[in-house]
Amino acid sequence: MLTRRDLARFGLAAFTGRMLPEVAYAQRAAIPGNLPPDTVFLNANENPEGPPKSSIEAMAKVLPEGGRYHYQEFREFYGTLAHSEDLAPEQILVGSGSSEVLHAAIDAFTSPARPLITVSPTYEGPVELTSRGLGRQVIQVPLAPPYAADVKKLAEHAATAGGGLIYLCNPNNPTSSITPKKDIAWLIENVPANTTILVDEAYAHFADTPDFESMLSYVRQGRNVVVTRTFSKIYGMAGLRAGFAAAPPELIAKMAPFRNNVISVVTVRAVEAALAESKTLIPERRARYIRIRREVCDWLRERNVPYIQPQANFIMIDCGRDAREFITAMPLKGVAVGRPFPPMTNFLRVTLGTDSEMAKFRDVFWSVYKA
Repeated sequence: MLTRRDLARFGLAAFTGRMLPEVAYAQRAAIPGNLPPDTVFLNANENPEGPPKSSIEAMAKVLPEGGRYHYQEFREFYGTLAHSEDLAPEQILVGSGSSEVLHAAIDAFTSPARPLITVSPTYEGPVELTSRGLGRQVIQVPLAPPYAADVKKLAEHAATAGGGLIYLCNPNNPTSSITPKKDIAWLIENVPANTTILVDEAYAHFADTPDFESMLSYVRQGRNVVVTRTFSKIYGMAGLRAGFAAAPPELIAKMAPFRNNVISVVTVRAVEAALAESKTLIPERRARYIRIRREVCDWLRERNVPYIQPQANFIMIDCGRDAREFITAMPLKGVAVGRPFPPMTNFLRVTLGTDSEMAKFRDVFWSVYKA
């Protein structure tokens, strides 16, 4: 497997920046050894249910028409997607998952003089793209208790730098924690001039605390805010690669030159079908995985195993020792878990699976934990 060190040695920094979120962070490719045939994959924050039946049927129906570009259909698709979030078509930019539109924001709103300002740890895609691919300055502020962004320090760094792009993943990956809505509201009201706020809401549908709120309302108000969403998580379409950015039209216009705003027509039909039943699909899936998450947390608490209070479709568990022991041992017993997330070396990221998958996780995790 091609490593970051290999890429650096070959002088492919720009290529690395573009590819890291999709290749080097591809979790299954990183799992060592020959795995049991019934391995449960709880390592990549995927939704084990996959796309809804309506999406599968819509994709099957359009496949024979795959020889055409279908560009004429995209205007209607943008309208449908925008309407689903009470936005106008000119307020969205479509991409391959949220990764692509996150990249577009980096391209548009950072420069040699305008850094990316973010927290640590967080999703590496924008950070790696910036530092390795574009050579931009990255300023990272450690998460503050209880694993939330220190918004005042983020604003201070933006003021010192004379502006930039502030990136927040909320709920945050890998900690599954949130930055409260009041703190982000403060940040939006207090950022210095020439600063854009980028909020990655890939896991927003799984949050169940009143302290969480989507920042899409600020987009509708025309504020200097970009919100990204993906169909990879609650909708179960990780492999179909669909996502979008929402922002005021003038910000979308700045991002648009860096993306082609077109995805596979097969994926388009899948998204349209899922959106048509989103009023029932999302609440049903959300309730199911919040229940599963609560049951896992209860089980951990009963055994005095610490964890970060989760608000996404994964949990960060404090193993009490180097988590690499679990990352190596558990796949050989049929449960694949997340990779290391330094400097949180004792923490293990575990994606929520089905009831039966989580039962297997509990058995395997406990066998390694007690060893």
